[in-house]
Amino acid sequence: MIKNDAAVVSLADGLVLRQARPADLDQIGALLSARGEPDDAVDHRLVVTDPDAGLSACAVVADGDRVVSTATLLDEEVCIGGVRLPAGQVELVATEAEYEGRGLVRALMHWAHERSAARGHVVQAMIGIPYFYRLFGYEYAIDIPQALNVNALPPPLPQPGDGNATLRAARPSDIPAMAALQASAQGGIDVTMPHSAACWRWLLDHESSNLVVLEQAGTVIATARTTPPGEEMLLAEAAARDESAARELLSAVGALAAGEGLQVVHRAGTVTGNAWQEFLDHEPRRNAEQYYIRIPDVAVLLDRLRPLFWQRLTAAGIDRTGRDIVISTFGAHHRIPVLADGLGEVVTGGAMQSPGVAGGAGVAPDHLAPLLFGPHGFEGLTRIRPDVYAADEDLFRTLFPRLTADVLSYYLPY
Repeated sequence: MIKNDAAVVSLADGLVLRQARPADLDQIGALLSARGEPDDAVDHRLVVTDPDAGLSACAVVADGDRVVSTATLLDEEVCIGGVRLPAGQVELVATEAEYEGRGLVRALMHWAHERSAARGHVVQAMIGIPYFYRLFGYEYAIDIPQALNVNALPPPLPQPGDGNATLRAARPSDIPAMAALQASAQGGIDVTMPHSAACWRWLLDHESSNLVVLEQAGTVIATARTTPPGEEMLLAEAAARDESAARELLSAVGALAAGEGLQVVHRAGTVTGNAWQEFLDHEPRRNAEQYYIRIPDVAVLLDRLRPLFWQRLTAAGIDRTGRDIVISTFGAHHRIPVLADGLGEVVTGGAMQSPGVAGGAGVAPDHLAPLLFGPHGFEGLTRIRPDVYAADEDLFRTLFPRLTADVLSYYLPY
């Protein structure tokens, strides 16, 4: 790959990678629709015409005047234990069939990761096809919750005061109320990714799903995303003020499904998750479904997480003053000094094959994302991964507990 300037990259066979231009939009839309879903063209325009994203969020590979491959990077935020991590998400990736196998997606992913770094992102999150994105440094880390069948709808509840609750399409003026309900739903979750302000706007005009709200006496009391009525509706990202509102929401959406079948994305531990337990078929999970996470710089991420690690240590009453926390990914290792009043800056060193000798933990690099963001924690991973272990298991179980997660993304992973 040869860079001619900051905007254009020369590839093999005369192809060039560059930022998308207004004249490319029709071609990009046609490519996304042909290689993905028809609605992808609409979604792409929503992103690149939004002031928070714009054309600089999209790159293309061009063969002369012809757009043959494209990708878009979205700005996101992953929150863990009160620490806010700027994140990127690659979406709307497509390549013309006759140009596949020539490394164009690899070049676009390199562009996306460089742009992500320039925007201060310390992780990238993604919904992606199986295995493929592991080739670019992504690892499966966060469970995607199940979509469960609805067996019965809640019976109507008597409504106090002046009027029944009404389900309607969301409007721009509803965004603050919807965001507040989602923040409340995610309040008890360890790892969250909320919708960005831009994403809320896009979802209002998104065609493959609908934002709806339940309104009572002029107040939004519940919200959700639904797929259009058809063979089977999906109810996702449900959030409600209380269990009564949650039951009304399920009943109202069930009426829209009109007997064609309804599935609900289960958000365990939330108001809706608790309110709907008796109405769902809680069948055992049959297949693993997870979000990808990429960690571009381990030391940078660990440094951002120092306040969280310190909080976990002090809450557990563990005093390691004067002794470093050592984490080896075998090809490199990272030392976090433990001071009297907090953790010092991360110091990175070379290969360390036997971290137990230094009282540290060994974590293979492809298990680091699951360790930091996933449901197994250190204890769970040590049971299934021989290359995750520690000399002081109590310490690392404290630093890396099992985590719950809730991710809101532009696309529903179903």
